[in-house]
Amino acid sequence: MMTDRQKEILKGVVEEYIKTAQPVSSQLLERKYQFGVSSATIRAEMQRLTRKGYLFQPHTSAGRVPTDKGYRFYVDAFLEGEEKDFLDEEFLKEFEEIEREANDILKFSQLITKAIAKATSSLALSYLEDKNIFWKEGWREIFQEPEFRDADYCFRFIKMIDSLEREMSRLIRQNLWRLRVYIGRENPIRQAREFSMILGRCSLQKDREGDILIILGPKRMNFGRNISLMREIIKLLKRHF
Repeated sequence: MMTDRQKEILKGVVEEYIKTAQPVSSQLLERKYQFGVSSATIRAEMQRLTRKGYLFQPHTSAGRVPTDKGYRFYVDAFLEGEEKDFLDEEFLKEFEEIEREANDILKFSQLITKAIAKATSSLALSYLEDKNIFWKEGWREIFQEPEFRDADYCFRFIKMIDSLEREMSRLIRQNLWRLRVYIGRENPIRQAREFSMILGRCSLQKDREGDILIILGPKRMNFGRNISLMREIIKLLKRHF
């Protein structure tokens, strides 16, 4: 059982780590958040969260980093069912421009994928099941994330994309999701267990709901922004078709 204070501390750790990709210290949380307790008390709570498996400490003198379990708790407790208004005027204008410019399904799906990558700073992928066509956009955005300074990490990410393409038909058969968030080891393909994926079933063409949009990135992706975006994109596409 997690106390309310532990929930808020875990939330703070996740959100700070998402922003900085650096282990989060009790001193930082005391300085930036109004928990009403000392740094020592925050540190003790972080130790309890570590023992419970929600955080881990990469080095003895370092702060804490969320585990897969910690990210999952954060998504379920603070984001699931939460309907945030993500889309700003700039994004809506871009969507309207895509609607005007795209005169066929291939161009439309490519431009939508590119817009998602730009808005999320992640790799975006769209899949047209009946045509067995993938669009992948956002390589420049995703490779600016600090994790990708590691060449081996980059290689594993690219290998994961290849596996995802090969296994997409199986995933569609096994999952009836409208929107699904996979974090780390939850991912349905083994090569994706270092990463996070948000998948949404949608209509990228008239009279079909078998198309797929995916947002891919490091485990610490901005879940709040990306989940909200995926929900709103699915709504816009439904209205469009």
